[in-house]
Amino acid sequence: MVMNDPTDQIVPGVLKPKDAATLILVKRADEPRVLMGCRGAGMAFMANKYVFPGGRMDPGDQRIAVAHDLRPEVMARASAGVTTSRGRGLALAAIRETFEETGILIGEPGHPPRTRSPAWARFFAHGIVPRLDALEMIARAVTPPNRTRRFDARFFMADSSAIAHALDATHHEELLQPSWLTFAEARALDLPSITRRILEEVELRLSDPPGTSRPAPFFRFLKGKTVETWLA
Repeated sequence: MVMNDPTDQIVPGVLKPKDAATLILVKRADEPRVLMGCRGAGMAFMANKYVFPGGRMDPGDQRIAVAHDLRPEVMARASAGVTTSRGRGLALAAIRETFEETGILIGEPGHPPRTRSPAWARFFAHGIVPRLDALEMIARAVTPPNRTRRFDARFFMADSSAIAHALDATHHEELLQPSWLTFAEARALDLPSITRRILEEVELRLSDPPGTSRPAPFFRFLKGKTVETWLA
């Protein structure tokens, strides 16, 4: 998910940003690792850039019933300025996009709810249902105006223990080439500026003492410059 990068083409007019979501998965070991993927060279948008899995929210994301919802404080942050249904849908979009782009399913074994969404039907075909209580929302960012594509993205984070199943690459058409990277390895790669800033936020959170409540940065472009405020 890319919010602001100098290689973006500036175009006349202002596009309305589309709701989107990203999921940062973390392996907490002696040296923590994050899941990132390289976008293919043939992709029209941000080719060869390393990013976290994520993408635009679909209408079907708001219609998925879940047994384990976002925790109240996470729901409040995810639904700031929108309905709780939309906030929940954003979290589900992050899980769905992670599955579509990497073949990784976040959740637990269970009986799938009904859905008319082809994407969620493919997810449920593996006997996994999503659960949202393992997710944190750690940031929000809006693409600057006058870009070819604009997103209002919420960045969620979860421990790798939330992974219920991962498809073998031969059984899934991956859009990203996923890798578990240390922070040093990730920083050495070609990262969009917002991805690099979110990586810093993830590292800060991993160093916090247990029980710490850290506000989430909110990046917007106002009066010609990027402004960083905070979500409680």
